Amino acid sequence: MSQATPPINHALSPVPESSRVFGLREHASLWFSLGVGLLVMQVGAYLVPATGIREAVWATFLGSLLGAALLAWVGKIGCDTGLSSAGLMHRTYGTLFARLPVLLNIVQLLGWTIFEMVVMREGSVAIVGQALGLELSGATATLVATLFWGLVLAALLAGSMLTLVRKFVSHYGLPLVVLSLLWLSWQFGDFLAENGWAQFWNRPGDGSMTMFGALDLVIAMPVSWLPLVADYARHGRSGRTAFAGIWFGYAIANMWCYALGVMVISSVGPDTNMVNALLLAQGGLIALGLILIDELDNAYGDLYSGSVSAHSLLPKWSIRRWGMGLALVSTALALVLPMHTLEPFLLTLSSVFVPLYGVILGRNVLGGARRTPEAKTLHLWPALLWLLGIAFYHSIGQWAPGFGSALPTLLLTFLVALLTRPRASPSGAQVEAC
Repeated sequence: MSQATPPINHALSPVPESSRVFGLREHASLWFSLGVGLLVMQVGAYLVPATGIREAVWATFLGSLLGAALLAWVGKIGCDTGLSSAGLMHRTYGTLFARLPVLLNIVQLLGWTIFEMVVMREGSVAIVGQALGLELSGATATLVATLFWGLVLAALLAGSMLTLVRKFVSHYGLPLVVLSLLWLSWQFGDFLAENGWAQFWNRPGDGSMTMFGALDLVIAMPVSWLPLVADYARHGRSGRTAFAGIWFGYAIANMWCYALGVMVISSVGPDTNMVNALLLAQGGLIALGLILIDELDNAYGDLYSGSVSAHSLLPKWSIRRWGMGLALVSTALALVLPMHTLEPFLLTLSSVFVPLYGVILGRNVLGGARRTPEAKTLHLWPALLWLLGIAFYHSIGQWAPGFGSALPTLLLTFLVALLTRPRASPSGAQVEAC
């Protein structure tokens, strides 16, 4: 009897040319859309009154440019190699050891999906309640709203990611989201203008956050997408356009949402919930509804990437089947897990991926992405650097919190990974630098 052909592991194989359909427009549209969200606005609101308005603006501008550049850099590597995020981890850390970060990535993506679903649930309940003049609360409203968004996600994941990005996000979703952001910016900008732009611009902070700390906070959002970007960028036709589209799209969205968060919280006060604050604006109901639809993109992005990573571990299940399964799991968990206790756990997990991708960048830049590394179950240097990078990330947060943790850790792991990268010997073989 002939043995059954093992299933193709699409996550660990370079994407075929027939699937390389993303150009500059698709990259920019997708990452602008993924960069917009209520969570981003809420994090932006944390900048004030911890820092002054001027410091918040500079941190938002510089942090967004730098964070989006890191995101685009990883995306370019994914496009140049045709590999998914799981594929880059296998390439850098070895086929056996890479299973650890891949598994952690799945866990964090499920967590962020649950977080997004809770945000969408609370936002939709608030919208329906205000539109109908009803006070919606309790288990029934939570159940119905959660199941609704869960079924929508499962339906989207049953379709084609390429079609969704090219047909819906680029042509319909993006213009609607831009219009909603323009409207909200005008509304809250007009409110601040009534009280005097000079007073707003010169508003000081309370000194509880340094400039480096503010930069760390702004960079946190683009860095959180590092474990996902290659899953989409590998479908690009050119690494150069992938880099440009991701950088431009995400940087603009990140700047806009952080700045809008600062404007909103400066208008209504630091104790106001972001959803309720947006509803205070004239036409805020419609604008918030459009942003919630865009929030769906973020949850979809998390689950699609999670399904690619899960497929890399168990290729017997297709990416589509994994996506629908993870959508059902995240829906069930969103009904029982409290969002506010989940956030610290997710931020801790995020600290794992800063040094992880510092090492990946160091190993794959300056022509490294074109090399074919020796197939091993464990690449010792990258694995040790990652683990040491995690320890450094948390140590610097204790020893020198004023400098932030993300940038120093990325810089350290990148430089050491670059210096210890395999080099070609005179005979043509690759040897590890000591």
